Amino acid sequence: MKTKQVIDHISQWLVGYLKQSGQKGFVVGVSGGIDSAVTSKLVALTGYPVLCVEMPIHQNADQVNRAGKHIESLQAEHNNVSRVSVNLSQVFDSFINELPKVADSDEKAMSLVNSRARLRMTTLYYFAALHGYLVAGTGNKVEDFGVGFFTKYGDGGVDISPIADLLKTEVYTLGKNLHVIDAIMKAPPTDGLWGDDRSDEDQIGATYPELEWAMQQKELGKEPEDFSGRNAEVYRIYERFNSVNQHKMRPIPVCKIPSDLKA
Repeated sequence: MKTKQVIDHISQWLVGYLKQSGQKGFVVGVSGGIDSAVTSKLVALTGYPVLCVEMPIHQNADQVNRAGKHIESLQAEHNNVSRVSVNLSQVFDSFINELPKVADSDEKAMSLVNSRARLRMTTLYYFAALHGYLVAGTGNKVEDFGVGFFTKYGDGGVDISPIADLLKTEVYTLGKNLHVIDAIMKAPPTDGLWGDDRSDEDQIGATYPELEWAMQQKELGKEPEDFSGRNAEVYRIYERFNSVNQHKMRPIPVCKIPSDLKA
């Protein structure tokens, strides 16, 4: 990959889209992970105002520290970057308290996890509307178009997606070129929605390089029976996530009304 040229291409694309939109700058949620770090670096390179928003919800301390250090390094390099921290823990707790009480289950846990992402989306759009900014998404190609590892109308609710055509390994390559801090470069990828240190691999059951391999095999028309051992297991993991999350990755279905019914 021609890393420097890719960085310049994305930066120019961001500037072009911003001018066309009539908005004034960008807002991006910074979580302490590689995707938000690279995205915030890219929007900072445009020279337009960038607001980095920290939104902890009972967050793991390491994630909070990484996010803070990244923003500090970003501000040291770019005078167009500002920051704000909004602790949503109390808001989240109040929301939970208003919900009907149900027995603990995996479904309940996932519903609450997704609610965290949607609270953050609401917060980002508050600041976007307040300042006339665009919400910059932080999803990569594997998450957004491979396994659907994002929250619908949560971190999937954005205005633009600067890195959505980059595989996770390619995001790391950009991160190295952009001098993202070591703490983020070395940290296991995580969605930061559980308040503990569980990684994406813990949740998915496969690493991003493995998922990228499976994504490529799927595009080549391969089937699980074409592989054995770990490869077959990874391919089945990818297929399962890709199948159940299609509702996130496809456009919203619209019920088309026949013209004779409207006459």
